[in-house]
Amino acid sequence: MDPRCTMGLRITLFVTAFLLSDVASLKSQASFNETADLPCQFINSQNISLGELIIFWQDQQKLVLYELYLGNEKPDNVAAKYLGRTSFDQDNWTMQLHNVQIKDKGSYQCIVHHKGPQGIVHLYQMTSELSVFANFSEPEIRPLSNITGDSGINLTCSSSQGHPPPLRIYFVLETQNSTVEHDGVMVISQDNETELYNVSASLSVPFPDDTSNVTITCFVCTASGTLKSPPFNTETIKMESEETKERVEIHEPEQNDEEVQCIVHYSKTPSGNHNATHF
Repeated sequence: MDPRCTMGLRITLFVTAFLLSDVASLKSQASFNETADLPCQFINSQNISLGELIIFWQDQQKLVLYELYLGNEKPDNVAAKYLGRTSFDQDNWTMQLHNVQIKDKGSYQCIVHHKGPQGIVHLYQMTSELSVFANFSEPEIRPLSNITGDSGINLTCSSSQGHPPPLRIYFVLETQNSTVEHDGVMVISQDNETELYNVSASLSVPFPDDTSNVTITCFVCTASGTLKSPPFNTETIKMESEETKERVEIHEPEQNDEEVQCIVHYSKTPSGNHNATHF
């Protein structure tokens, strides 16, 4: 990972490790809109038949995601928001939660009971901590105004549809003789429905005196890595701006009296003579 992005990440990981150090749970991670695996590490040392077991998963609000009751799925107890979104792999005792959303992050419990002649006996329980992430889009640089020696460099860098929010955005400006780094002030917004983040940062700096060619790259630091924008070259923008200015400055010459007299006038002719032209 880019060392310029790791400071905030190290702090985040340290706090997470500290908070979870006394919690007996298994950490699981899933991508947005993909499938999460929530295992149940129950060791069936007595080889109890599934026909005698009650196995179910519940979230931190005690809502049931999936239940296998005496060998048969029991959807009646499943919460509405989880219906049709789960499956159970009996070979490795893992429940799969499909179409994972950011709102699905949190704690989940696998609970196993044995139903025998003497009633229901609790056998096992474990907790999984699910985190959900979404990859941000490739950063994109856009100029806020025409880039000239007088106006300086004014542009913005944006990236969208990611989670969690990025740690940092910075710009690297390269010329033939130098490389300069500038921090961007992040503006972050979040979609209320998907809980995904959009982020942007602006850059406003004077144009270097010794060159007309500056290559600018934007870097977005996220928890999973650093995203890099395509290079943005100011030489192309300046050339386009100058060509536009030259076209605007071209004026049609004024017509003198002689030129006016040479203009051909077309007038209506009597019916039947469509080729008559008057000068």
